[in-house]
Formats: sequence, C-alpha cells, structure tokens
Amino acid sequence: MSPRRSVEATAGTHAAILAHGAAVASVEGLSGLTIGRLAADLGMSKSGLLGHFGTKESLQLEVVDAAAAVFTREVADRAAGTAPGLPRLRALCTAWLSYLERGVFPGGCFFIAAATEFDDRDGPVRDAIAGLAELWHRDLRIQARQAIAAGELPAGTDPEQLVFDLTGVMLAAHHGFRLRRTPAAAYARHTLSHLLPPPPSAPASPPPPADQGQTHVV
Repeated sequence: MSPRRSVEATAGTHAAILAHGAAVASVEGLSGLTIGRLAADLGMSKSGLLGHFGTKESLQLEVVDAAAAVFTREVADRAAGTAPGLPRLRALCTAWLSYLERGVFPGGCFFIAAATEFDDRDGPVRDAIAGLAELWHRDLRIQARQAIAAGELPAGTDPEQLVFDLTGVMLAAHHGFRLRRTPAAAYARHTLSHLLPPPPSAPASPPPPADQGQTHVV
C-alpha cells in the first residue's frame, strides 16, 4: 500500500470510529464509550483503537467534535442560503426541529444527552459541550438582533429571552419525541410560528390536534 493510501485508510478508520462513537454515546452516554467497547463493535484490537486516541478523554473530546460536525451539516448548513435576520432564524429553527424529528442520532440529540450527562461535572469534556452550546446560542442571538434591527421582530424583543424560549421549544420537542412519543413536531411548529411570525402572506402553523383526553404523568 502506498503511503498516501495508508494515510487515507487511517483517516477513514478514524472517522468510522468517531461516527460509531457518537451513535453509541447518544444512547449510552459519553461515559459508556470505552476503548474495549468500540474495539469489539468495530472488530478492531484494543491496541489498534487506542493508537488513534491515546486516552478515553481524548476519544470523548473527538466524538464531541464529530457530533458537532454532524449538527453543523444537518442544521446550520441547511439554513446557510437564507437571508440574515428573521428568515435565517426561522430556517435554523426549522432545520433544528427536523434534526430532532428525524432522529439523526439513534438516541436523539447528541448534545441534549451529553449536556444532561456532564452538566454537573468539571473538566475538558464539559467545557467542550458548554462551549459548543454557547456558540450555537450566540449564532441564534446574532440573527435575532439582526431581525430586531430590520424591524422583522418587535423593537422591545430581548434576544436572550427569545433564544431561551426557542431552546425551550426544542427541549420540549425532544422530550416529546423520545420519552412521551407524542406528535411533538406539531406543537413545536405552532409555538415557533408565534415566536417567529411568518411573513404576512404565509399562514401560521395550525394548532396541534386536541388531546383525546388521556392524562400523561410526564
């Protein structure tokens, strides 16, 4: 094998490890990622897999970065062609909800799972997760401010509050999709149509169907 093909093969193996690691972590948590577990799943030796990362923490950090690349592809990139301000903010939230609804990761949103797992732990993994969340919220705030400046949202709108509310919608939708298994998308779209009003020519999302009387505990 030529040196170039050897490098390409190594890169491909590395990417496959990270993709599988992100899928496993979305269900079982980053703490469930072990060199032995991934080696067995992928038919590799422990020493061969260890050579890619060195430590479990390095593996976890690279898996977080790989999951961020998936989120960028599935959410941010899908809104890249829309105009800044309210159109971009709407497109980002539409793609965000679609990412949750489609179950891009087998355990739902990788970052919701990782944040729940690491929110009370200190260390580089928590810092990486928190940093990526802040970058995402910053991007949403930028679009909200541009929408306010352009008169697309009321002048008194608080960008921080708006991003808080949008995040709450997505967390509730994820809870509905994964735990309660309800038609969460309809509720989420209805709420988003009020937080981010559509253009005058476009109708707002219809209200979700009425509950048929079943009482839910969660």
